[in-house]
Order: sequence, then C-alpha cells, then structure tokens
Amino acid sequence: MYVTTAKKKKSTPFARSSPPPPPAPARNRIYNHIHELVSTGALPGGHVISELQLSRVLGTSRSPVREAIGQLIADGLLEQAPNRSAVVVELSREDIVDLYEVREALEIYAVRKVSQRGLHPTNHTQLKGYLASVQKMIRDMKTSGERVLSEKRMAEFNNLDMKLHALLVLSTQNVRMHKIIADTRVLVRIFAIRRVGHELSVLEKIHRQHVAIVQAVAKGKSEEAAEILSEHIQTSLKERLEEFDFWKRENVLREYPLEFAKPKRTSRAK
Repeated sequence: MYVTTAKKKKSTPFARSSPPPPPAPARNRIYNHIHELVSTGALPGGHVISELQLSRVLGTSRSPVREAIGQLIADGLLEQAPNRSAVVVELSREDIVDLYEVREALEIYAVRKVSQRGLHPTNHTQLKGYLASVQKMIRDMKTSGERVLSEKRMAEFNNLDMKLHALLVLSTQNVRMHKIIADTRVLVRIFAIRRVGHELSVLEKIHRQHVAIVQAVAKGKSEEAAEILSEHIQTSLKERLEEFDFWKRENVLREYPLEFAKPKRTSRAK
C-alpha cells in the first residue's frame, strides 16, 4: 500500500494570508484634502488653487490633482479662472439666500417625512446625545463665567450642529437628499466661519430650537417640527447675511483706508 503525502509549504515571515487592501486613489485623497480646507474656511473665497504647489505638498503627480480640482469645480466649491487655474468660489449675498432656500425646502421635507414614518430609536438616541453635549457646553460656560464661545468650543458646536441636521436628513433613508443638503451646507460654511463664537444667549436659543425639533419629530408632530425648523433656518440665514455684510465692509475698509476718506484740509484765504 502506497501512501502519498503532500509536501508542506515552508512559511516565511513575509507570507500573507490575504493581500492588503488597495490604497485609496490619489484623486480621492486630494479631493478630500481640498474639500476639508474649503469647508472649514482654511481656504477662503477667492483663494487660488495651484496644481503645482498641491502636487509638491502632497507628493504626487499633477494628473490626480487636476482630476480632483475638476471634480471640485463640478461640485461648485471651486471655479475655473481665466488663466486656467482654479479659485475657491466666492458667494454673493444672493447665492447665500438661494442656498438657504434650497436647504430649508429639503430639510423641512425631511423632518415631515421622518415624523410621519417614525424616528428610529437608534437615531433618536444619537440626536439626544448631540443635544446633551451642547447642554453640557452651556453648563460649562455658565460655571466658568464665559459669555462667548471660544474658537475651540465654537468649532465643537458647529460639528454637533452639522451632525444633528445631517442625522435628521439621513433618517429619511434618502441618500441623494442627504448629499444635496450636505453640499449646500458646505458651500454656506465658506462664509460661516465666525470671527467670534456665539454669545451664550444665542447658543441657548439655538439649543432650545434643536430640542423642540427633535421632540416634535420623535412624537410624530410633523407640522410642529417643520414650523420650528423653518424659524431655526431663517435665524441662521439672518446670522450668515450679517456675517457676510460685515466681511464685505471689512474688505472695503482694507481697500480704502480711513485716512483716504478724511476730508482734505483747505488753506484759509488770507
């Protein structure tokens, strides 16, 4: 009787049970990098994007940089300049109003739909967690005597605010709607980076509105949720327009210094 045995393969320290996942395409990495800089205000409106500089900083060829910039132009975050470079889009006052109208229409539809369909318990728990984080922020400010959010706290609040609104929209289970609203909010945030943080009274008002919206949605009160959300978005629009007007005034003052505007002295006739 003959018995055959298979030869065992020698294992080496470099052997892998499965190949590693492929790295993300360079274009996606560059796209996300620029997207983050624009959405946080690190690259303000009017900033010129250099393909050559980006390729050097990120250690890649210019081809994926060009592709990423092309996608950002298509998304509306960048625009093509006459000299073939790209610049961060500069929104007009009318642009901000238009974008907020789109956001209001879509988000109100979303809260109505979620209220009627029912808010999933997991999503409700997450929303309450965001609200609790802001409530803690308010308590900490009162304890420390702060009247205005610091830059760090304001960034934390903006993040919680975005997550809360995004989760309400995601609760509709409509992915396309969420993408549209997310893109709209990113564009608005180009001018939404505040010079100073919210005052305590403003933060408390926003928090009360958030609590009322979540409660109305959870109880299935669709019209109540829509009404409060509409007021909330209109308040946010008013703040953004005030910030935009302030920004424009500052730019004018930088371009035309005050001493330029002073009346010229005239010599008295003898």
